[in-house]
Amino acid sequence: MGNKPDILKVILEHKKLEVEACRTKVSEEALAEMAKADRQRRYFMQSLSQPGPFGANIIAEVKRASPSKGIIREGLDPAVQAQAYEKGGAAAMSVLTDNKFFQGSNDDLKAARAACSLPVIRKDFIVSLYQIYEAAVMGADAILLITRTLTVEFMQRALALCKELGLDALVEVHSEEELDQAGAAGAKLVGVNNRDLKTFVTDIETTIRLHKRMTADQVAVCESGIKDRADIQRVMDAGVFNFLIGETLVRSDDPAATIRELTGAA
Repeated sequence: MGNKPDILKVILEHKKLEVEACRTKVSEEALAEMAKADRQRRYFMQSLSQPGPFGANIIAEVKRASPSKGIIREGLDPAVQAQAYEKGGAAAMSVLTDNKFFQGSNDDLKAARAACSLPVIRKDFIVSLYQIYEAAVMGADAILLITRTLTVEFMQRALALCKELGLDALVEVHSEEELDQAGAAGAKLVGVNNRDLKTFVTDIETTIRLHKRMTADQVAVCESGIKDRADIQRVMDAGVFNFLIGETLVRSDDPAATIRELTGAA
């Protein structure tokens, strides 16, 4: 696998430097003040708390590239993509804002959100509360917290800040131990990443296995490795009805039709 297993470490180190650079331009105090401004809230978690009209809820992702796959789609237009996702019946949207490794940007999120009425999660590598204020300022409705990269104490502080700012949080886990940590931090919306970040191998059984351990007040989201309707059906049969799908939709020439196919609306 060469240097792949360390990619997460590399991303996090870079992210810390990035946040420090941003702080020199806009202080955390100034950003916190901006984050308090009134904005049109869209409810991310609420849109995922019940099964959709055809059962599955799709969180459709805007993702230009990834460290393991390189460029996924040349010249991706976040606004056009967002409109197609809404037209196809997506329940919510995810936008990658990391620039160095995923070629995304804060502007991608702003453009995608302005083009539709879906609630939008900022997908990035959160290492500081600064980025949570930043998410609110750019108009995100939710943020992603990756349990593997954070302490329980930081996650508790992050979740408290989200509540204060009117943001939802999707807390990502990959193992039983991480699920317990997320629960200890107070996570209610729990994403199970089927991709092992060490080996990059995906297995949707991970969601099925971890869902059995979740508490009654936790809502599960299946992330990574969903390719077709059969995969969705398999996970839905286990009681999970939320799916975060990126690559399959970004590669599709008709994302709206692909979403309808995946949800069973077609």
